[in-house]
Amino acid sequence: MADKDILKSWEEFRFNDGRWTRTCFRKGSGPAVIIMHEIPGLHPGVVAYAEKVVASGFTVFLPSLFGQPGKPISTGYGLTEMVLNICVRREFNAWNSGRSSPIVDWLRALSRKAHAECGGKGVGALGMCFTGGFALAMMTEPSVVAPVLSQPSMPIGKKNRDQIDCSAAEFACAKRRLVDEDLSMIGLAFNGDPFVPAERMDMLEREFGDRFESHRIAPEDGLQGTGRPPHSVLTVHLASSGPTAAAEARTLAFFHQRLDG
Repeated sequence: MADKDILKSWEEFRFNDGRWTRTCFRKGSGPAVIIMHEIPGLHPGVVAYAEKVVASGFTVFLPSLFGQPGKPISTGYGLTEMVLNICVRREFNAWNSGRSSPIVDWLRALSRKAHAECGGKGVGALGMCFTGGFALAMMTEPSVVAPVLSQPSMPIGKKNRDQIDCSAAEFACAKRRLVDEDLSMIGLAFNGDPFVPAERMDMLEREFGDRFESHRIAPEDGLQGTGRPPHSVLTVHLASSGPTAAAEARTLAFFHQRLDG
């Protein structure tokens, strides 16, 4: 099977916000949910989760931010994309706390487009791993009302363990909107995941209080036998039952709670 065959039922288009141009895939009907893939790219596990969101009654937008759409995960592929994103590509910020990645501006523009086309109360935004914090930074766009941070892994570095990749202004905006608009956000992570320090989840719980619905999952409750340490809650390490399946169901319920009507 060719890599992109898994996306053959999706509408493919190019979107330009004036600075960046990226390929995006769209499918479904109902309010919009933007799902941002993890490293190494828009792999089959991300598409499988997105299909469930479509089946639940949403229009899903899958931007391809890096990597090759549809290409399965492999160690070499993952390492290559990690190095490129961290060291080369200007649209991503992996090391420094206190600011978000420039590509978040493009995602905010995509959110405006998606809301204008799909209606509803607003747009859902789900980030994974490298893009986990993007969902928080995107909240400066008023249409984003349902953020989900799945294993938010940036910024990297020991000094950034209790930080997340957004600016102070973006953080304050999200904090204000959660209260003023009676919103909430969800965070998902495996306990002991070296890419998601406990200090980061502690900080989010402390700063956002009961507006941050935290799901910390025991590593033994993730899908076993993948050849990879538990990390990807909704894709690689999603089990058919137990806490990860419950977390997946909760994200769908959350999108309905915030976006329907």
